[in-house]
Amino acid sequence: MSHYKPYPAYKDSGVEWLDAIPDNWEISRLGFEAWVRARLGWKGLKAEEYVDDGYAFLSTPDIKGTEIDFSDVNFITEERYEESPEIKLAVGDVLLAKDGSTLGTVNVVRKLPRAATVNSSIAVITPFQRLTSLYLYYLFKCSYLENTIQVLKGGMGVPHLFQWDINKFKIPLPGMLEQAEIAAHLDLETARIDALIEKKTRFIELLREKRQALITHAVTKGLDPNVKMKDSGVEWLGEVPEHWKVKKLKYLLKPNGLVRGPFGGDLKKEIFVDDGVKVYEQKNAIYQSVELGASFVTAEKFSEMLRFEVRPGDYIMSCSGTIGRTYRVPEGAPIGIINQALLIIRFDTGVSSEFADWIFVADFFVAQILDNSQGGAMKNLVGMDIFTSILLQLPPLDEQRSIASYLLVESKRIDSLIAKSERSVDLLKERRSALITAAVTGQIDLREVV
Repeated sequence: MSHYKPYPAYKDSGVEWLDAIPDNWEISRLGFEAWVRARLGWKGLKAEEYVDDGYAFLSTPDIKGTEIDFSDVNFITEERYEESPEIKLAVGDVLLAKDGSTLGTVNVVRKLPRAATVNSSIAVITPFQRLTSLYLYYLFKCSYLENTIQVLKGGMGVPHLFQWDINKFKIPLPGMLEQAEIAAHLDLETARIDALIEKKTRFIELLREKRQALITHAVTKGLDPNVKMKDSGVEWLGEVPEHWKVKKLKYLLKPNGLVRGPFGGDLKKEIFVDDGVKVYEQKNAIYQSVELGASFVTAEKFSEMLRFEVRPGDYIMSCSGTIGRTYRVPEGAPIGIINQALLIIRFDTGVSSEFADWIFVADFFVAQILDNSQGGAMKNLVGMDIFTSILLQLPPLDEQRSIASYLLVESKRIDSLIAKSERSVDLLKERRSALITAAVTGQIDLREVV
């Protein structure tokens, strides 16, 4: 922001986190400059009262984007709408989420495609004559008011902003013309930054799609484009290299190489202790870490449950809820047992662990489980017969290792591009936030910026 100039003169704001403000600005309270109100309870309004068409009933997800989304809102009847005329929305109203984890989410009604109101989690703020809607909207997006909100909600069980808290917010207040100039410039610049963010975000999505396609092609077709192919006999797999084998998972495992976690009384909460032998949980597979989880059993109980023991080199797979997320247990991992949401997979010598790592992240692997489970990604308690019947295509060991080495190099290259792009997105977001804060707190002078 080096091309922006500061104001000619400043004065002390007298407000914590705000420092100095331009000499021609003043400090006011939001309650002096706007009408703040919200509805509590809606007289027991329940979801079953929503109608197919009627009056738009906005909730926090509807105001989270760059503009208010009226495309997928709930609707209420005219009778319910008329119960609270004070929160009927008008163009220019500023909407502020005042409850829960989304507290502080803000948007402004730039257009009103149909009559609308808000639920009890949103405060409606209508500026008076000395305050413009867009300037107020950007004020709520600056770090000064974001910090104010964070301090107010700190220590609460369920974060909540009370109406009197919002009314007491101290706000920097330039003249109306200057507010309009600031908002117009921020509209222009934030739209430009948002377009760049969207472009880079789409690039990241494409890189991830490319990475996934690369993995799937390599582990199903191999690396040689000229290799002779054969029909695999499996519709979703199509052709595979002629010298590859296609086998069910159960034929590729060591004896007792597929173990489902214990059920019922074998591993109930009452037997857990504060410290002892680790119980591996679903989060260990999902987040690829042995460090997570805080459940333990005694050494004596562990010795009774050795069938469920986790060993280095084992794959632990999530088999309930978020199905199919898999993790290879590293050398040096704590000894332990799996819980009921995991299963253990132990391959025989014909399968390279490095190759299996890529099999488990290929699209087709989890797709087989979900297709056969007939319950989608959140089906619980997938049967062992589904896992044992999974089909895997298998090249010779040396080719498995070559494919794994190739994918390691290529995926690192793509991951590096993804990381750089994600960092670029973060920097753009930081720049956007810094520009908004600098503009609405008077750190930069936008009155003569073209």
